[in-house]
This record gives sequence, structure tokens and C-alpha cells, in this order.
Amino acid sequence: MKITNAKVFTKDFIFEDKDIYIENGVFKETASDSETIDAKGLMAIPGLIDIHFHGSVGFDFMDGTNEALENIARYQATHGITAICPATMTMSKEEIIKACENGKQFEPKDDCASFVGINMEGPFISPNKVGAQNPKYVISPCSQFFRDCQKAAGGLIKLLAIAPEEKNSMETIKDIKDEVLCSIAHTTANYDVAKEAIESGATHLTHLYNAMPPLAHRDPGPIGAASEAKWCEAELICDGIHIHPSAVRAAFKLFGSDRIILISDSMMAVGLEDGEYSLGGQTVFVKNRKATLESGTIAGSATNLYDCMKIAVKTMHIPLNDAVRAATYNPARSINILDKFGTIENNKVASMLLVDDDLNIKAIIVRGKVIENKI
Repeated sequence: MKITNAKVFTKDFIFEDKDIYIENGVFKETASDSETIDAKGLMAIPGLIDIHFHGSVGFDFMDGTNEALENIARYQATHGITAICPATMTMSKEEIIKACENGKQFEPKDDCASFVGINMEGPFISPNKVGAQNPKYVISPCSQFFRDCQKAAGGLIKLLAIAPEEKNSMETIKDIKDEVLCSIAHTTANYDVAKEAIESGATHLTHLYNAMPPLAHRDPGPIGAASEAKWCEAELICDGIHIHPSAVRAAFKLFGSDRIILISDSMMAVGLEDGEYSLGGQTVFVKNRKATLESGTIAGSATNLYDCMKIAVKTMHIPLNDAVRAATYNPARSINILDKFGTIENNKVASMLLVDDDLNIKAIIVRGKVIENKI
């Protein structure tokens, strides 16, 4: 396959006029077949990668079934998210292991997103910052618990949420930092505790601003500690509900476009109408894309990652190049899959999008196969 006349988002995070070649599901320097797509007037960007979300179209990763993962992966792919790393919830060890085993066994069909990892969000969080997680299952961090889950997942767990102020947290971070990316999450940690955690190996922040102390002038908390660390990245939900546009712009200034990772944190309601749903065994009410528990606590989002990126650009005024990088290259680098995903480069998996200047998706290619074409 040859794609001509597109403005291609390159590994240098700029758009260049060039042709794209695909052979046997990967990007190549040339192609043997004659199939051609004329992408004149369109931009070519890598397929998006969501490293933190929970479900889609009525299904949740914690359902632990092939049906759930297939429907989730298909919805994501058909909305421009071509690689997924879904998140667990704070539930029983048995339920987490079941979801991990299911992820290990999942083989995506041609119209489904690539399954590239698991984000273990909980149960090692603060009981005082549970958000939409179930407080019944919160426990202190434990290396063996994680390793049992990782074994069940066949090594697919890429991210692990930890509240560093909790008992055994620092020891656990130091023990497993070379086995998984530890992320400061659902935490009440102050600046000093967060700084120690980062120095111990927790170099990631789960959904920046949410479920953590704010950046205050006399107590900068984990946001201050992470922003000034030599290397610590931060997830950001740009659905227009979780974070004010000014705070989104501030985050890009604090961390730089190289350390921000756009996520959706979406739950099973995404792709469906307003109504009553479930997340981690708790009832969630969705209205006008806002998902809340009965208490009013925001419970994930009902906006997919592509729409989050589009909101970031169109209404929050994040530069297009920065937003695309934060939804493609940065997440791939974060969970160590940049050798295969995240850029349009020779020998990488050929998953990409063709979009117009208003960021409307005109074509979707997943692992070299065109699954949607509106050109």
C-alpha cells in the first residue's frame, strides 16, 4: 500500500510532505503492491495509544471476558485509538488476576486495537483519595501481590499505581521499579514524600491534578515534586470536564510537551447514551459526558482519547504537534513499546490515521489494514 500527498507527522514531531509505504502490516520504505490512497489535503498521524482507560460501549476490562475485550478493542480502533493498555480497578485479588489472565490470552481481530499492556490502577492507593475506586479493597503495597498479578498477565502489566505515603510504599517501589513503571496515584502525599518516591523509582503521575493534593504555594505536593524532577511524566485527562483548560495549558508549561501523556480514563459509558453504568462494582451516573458516583465524585470519563486530543487542540488551544505527540509517541515511550508503536517509521506496526484540518478522521489503518475510509 502507498499513501501519497499527506502531511506526515514525523518522529521529529513536525509535519512533512512525504509518501508512506505499508507492507505486511508494517511501515516500509517501499511497497510491492499497487494499492494507493491519495491523501491530498489530509494529515497522517500515528494511531493513538491510550495507556489509561477502563472500558467502552457497555464493557469493562474488569469483566475479564474475551467478549468484553473484543468489543472494547473494536470501539477504540474505530475511533482512532489503535493500541490500548486498559486499567484494572481496586477490586479483589482474584478479580484482578482474572482480568490479567484474560488480557494475556486476548488476540485482537483485524478491526480491533492492538493490546499492548495493562495498567494496574489499585489496590495500592490511599483510602483517603479513592476517587471512584472501591475503598473496601484498598491495601498497602505488596511486591508479591503485584508479582502474582504480573505472572497471570504474562508480563503485560506496564504501569502500577502506588500512593507513596502508605505503609510499605517506598520499599515496594524500590523493589519492583525495574519490573514495572511505578506511578504516584490516588495519593495524599506532600512534596517531600512525593520527591522521595520519585527518587526511589516512581517516575509517573496518574491523572495529573485528579486524586492528589493541588499545587499550592506553601505545599506544592506531588505536582511540584514531579514537575521539577529530572524525569517524571504525567497523565492528563483533556475531556473538558476533569480539568479546566487553563490548568491543562499550565501542565504543558510545567512538564513540557515531552512529559505529558494524554489519557481518557474512560469507562464503559463511552460510546453510549447517558444513563446508569458500573465501574469497579460501583454505580456510575452519566449525563452530558460527565460520569459520577452517587456521591457526586467524578468516576472516570465518557470521552475517548481521540476526542480528548481534539478537545485539547480545538478548545484548550494546545498546539497540534504537542497534542499528537502526547497521544502517540509519549505513551509508547512511557510503557516501553516505542520500538513498535508511536511513530510512522520503517518497520513499525502500520497503524495510523488520516485526518483533515478540523481533526475529523477520514481513514483508519490498523496493522496495515484499512478499517475505515471516508476519503
